[in-house]
Formats: sequence, structure tokens, C-alpha cells
Amino acid sequence: MSVFDEGVSKVIEELIESYSSKPDFTEAGTVIQVGDGIARISGLYSAMSGELVEFSNGVYGIALNLDEDSIGAVIMGSDAGIKEGDPVRLTGRMAEVPVGDAMLGRVVNALGEPIDGKGAIAASARRNVESPAPSVIMRQEVNKPLQTGIKAIDALVPIGKGQRELIIGDRQTGKTAIAIDTIINQKDKDVYCVYVAIGQKASTIARILKVLNETGAMEYTTVVLATASDPAPLQYIAPYAGCAIAEHWMYKGKDVLIIYDDLSKHAVAYRAISLLLRRPPGREAYPGDIFYLHSRLLERAACLSEEYGGGSLTALPIIETQEGDISAYIPTNVISITDGQIYLEAELFNDGVRPAINPGFSVSRVGGSAQIPAMKTLAGPLRIEFAQYKELAVFSQFGSDLSADTLERLKHGERIMEVLKQPQYRPMPVEDQVLILYALNNKHLANIEIERIQKFQKDLIRYVDQHADHIKAEIRESGRITSKLVESIEAVIKQVKEQYNYS
Repeated sequence: MSVFDEGVSKVIEELIESYSSKPDFTEAGTVIQVGDGIARISGLYSAMSGELVEFSNGVYGIALNLDEDSIGAVIMGSDAGIKEGDPVRLTGRMAEVPVGDAMLGRVVNALGEPIDGKGAIAASARRNVESPAPSVIMRQEVNKPLQTGIKAIDALVPIGKGQRELIIGDRQTGKTAIAIDTIINQKDKDVYCVYVAIGQKASTIARILKVLNETGAMEYTTVVLATASDPAPLQYIAPYAGCAIAEHWMYKGKDVLIIYDDLSKHAVAYRAISLLLRRPPGREAYPGDIFYLHSRLLERAACLSEEYGGGSLTALPIIETQEGDISAYIPTNVISITDGQIYLEAELFNDGVRPAINPGFSVSRVGGSAQIPAMKTLAGPLRIEFAQYKELAVFSQFGSDLSADTLERLKHGERIMEVLKQPQYRPMPVEDQVLILYALNNKHLANIEIERIQKFQKDLIRYVDQHADHIKAEIRESGRITSKLVESIEAVIKQVKEQYNYS
């Protein structure tokens, strides 16, 4: 027998040994209708809601409609290679994504597949995109601050770890900028971040990725993309996929921040799917379970108790309004689910007040209990004085003869407005915020011209860094302003005003 024959016989023997006569009972069905990213399938009588089905060309779908004689599935990709009569098989699995530390610094699609050209992801585990929210027993109260680095938020609308704070406003008012600033500010704070882009333009995403890379934020961030050119099913599943990636870390005891940008487009994608599945439309043609769509997503954000690892998942969903109408269907739904909202006003934005946060409509129902003591002490009077200024500013338009007290309040209010202005992508550490807000609250800015306040802020922080860095260190470590620290801060402010000639 030749060497070739021996090799062939050896291969045949191995195949015979590895052969299994055990039958494979995979349930199969048939495509009876396909189009617009939806497939109607006959058979598959044991399909579960949300189960993955596999088409003959390898594309997956999710079973959403379970009718008596057929099922309706959304196709997770292009439907170009699927035609009537094609076989479809049940996988026995729910939709899932890879999770773990290997996801950090990566850009993935709604199925968790890498789209950044950096090769495959060696994920440590996989997790279902849909999973139940933590129960009441598993949670504890929100009591640790999540610093955004934005003065107007950390002082007036504070966010705690485990909170759900809505960012709402018209298009082009700086909603995404606040979210990206918050991600940048988590550097060296041991907080993992997940940014989910739903229905955004590819050019917008490219700009955001550039900022995250330049600031070093991608080291602790995962970006989940379902762009405007992606099919509606991928846009629908993207936030759940991002949440599953974030939840993995939360249950490992980590603090995680997730941004959903934005849920308005998510609702529109789900409406398109529902109408194509022939589900009955309701108000504004949205399906009846549109509230549940977002409530089951946002309820997964939590601050876990110590027995369950003590991790937290903070959610910042974004909603786009039309002409500032926060009473529309989707905005009111999400406002009722979240623990407060940051309302951005187009009028303020156009007037140069950026971030354009309206303090009247903006509220945090939880974060106040998570502020550091120093910030809490300063923010109380600031919120009242700001509200009084807004009222007086309207009143003063109609009267020319104003009292000295009214003029004083208006002057102070203008300085509050100026201090709360902040450039994009420049988050400020909380100790720097405390210094400038202390100067503001104690009327040290009263004799400084409005145009020079931003310069004074920079000079004060630079001077403290160079000559009195113990002040910032003490605020950072204790979170309090002691009477001894007050003396040091007062002395520093006096020296800065003298040195830089602030009259």
C-alpha cells in the first residue's frame, strides 16, 4: 500500500470515529413574505418572543410577532439575500452581545461586532441584550456624585451614580456636547463609559470619535453604533446591546456611565418596525407598548447594594424636542421614567449662554443627596439667587425706576450667568468649581467687570495651582470647606485681585 493510500485510509478512519448517528432536531420554517427588513415565516411553532432565527444566507433575525399560523421577524441586516421559500431555523438563543474588558476602546455595531478595523474582540463572555432590571432588594439609594465637570450641572442639577438623568432640548442646542464632556470628565475616576449612537449621521460620529481619541477617553469607553443608514431593527436593538455591555461591568462592582443618543430616533425606528409588523398604531402612530420600550431599558440603570457588588449604572438618555415642546408624546414618556431632566433652550444657546441650561425646567430628583458637602453648601444659595434673577430680569424690562436692592440682585445674577458659561470639551474638576463658586457666592466678583470674569476664573485656578495647591487637595479629599480653609481661600482671592489688578 502506498503512502498516499495509507493517508486516505487514516482520514476515513478518523471520520468514521467522529461520526455521530445522533439526529439533529432543529426546528425549521419557511419564509412566506419578505420586504422592508421584515420576514413573515410559517412553521417555527415553538419560537419564543425575542428568539434569534437564522436564515439560509447566514443573516439573523429576531422573532417579535408570534401569530397563530406564522411569526413576524425583524432581519438584523440586509434582506437582499432572503427570498420567499427560503428555509429558516430556530437557534434556541436570544439576541446577545460580547461583553468584558476587551470591549474597552472599541467601536462596535448593534450586534457587538467590531467596525473599527482593529480585528476581532476576544470577549470574556456574552450577555443577552434583553435582561430583567435589578429588583428593589438589589438596589441602594443614590449617594455618590457622578461629576460631569460642567459647573451648571454639578451645582444646579447634580447627577448621582445610578441615576437616570434626561438631557432634553431642540436640535443643535448642545445635548451631545454635555454627554461627551461627561465622558471626558471620567478620566482617572475609575468609571467605564458606553456611548450608544442611534440614527446619527456617520460624519457626526466621526467627529465624536476624534474628540474621544484626542482626549484619551476611548481608553475607558465603548462606542455602540447604529447610524442613520443602518436598518431600523439595528437601531432598535442598539441601546439594549449597549446596556448589556455596561451591565456586565455593573454586576462586577464597577461604576458605569451610559449615554443613549438619542431615544427619539430609537422610538421612530421601533414605530417603523411595529407598523411593518402590522401592529395597531396609537397616538402619533406609535405602538401601544412605546412606553415599555424605554421603561424596560432605563430601569436597568441602578446603584446596587453592597451585597450585590456595589456597582452602579448611570444613564443619560437624550431626547430631541420640536420647537421646545416638552409636552409631546415621547418627551413626556421619558421624563416620567427618569429621575430628572437637563433642559437645554435654543434661545439661551443663541444668546451665547453655553451650556444653554434652563434652570427653571431642569431638575434632579436624586443627585442633591449625592453632592459633596462643599458643593451642596454653595449650590443652595446659588439656585435661589439664580431663580430670583430670572424673575427680576423679566420684571425689570417693564420698569425703569428700580431700587438699589433690585439693581444689586440683577448685577449679581449677571455674574452667575457668566460664571456658569463653559467652553465645549473642557470639563472642570469639582475642586476648581468649588473655588470659583465660593468667590461668586461671597460677592468677590461684584467689583469685577462681566467681560473679565472668565479671565479671573482662569487666573484664580492658575494661582492656586502654583502657590496654594493644598487648598484643592483638601477639597478633593474631605469634600468640605472648613473655617481654616475659608481663611486660605479668602487670602488667595485677595492676592489674585491685587496681583492681576481686578478693581
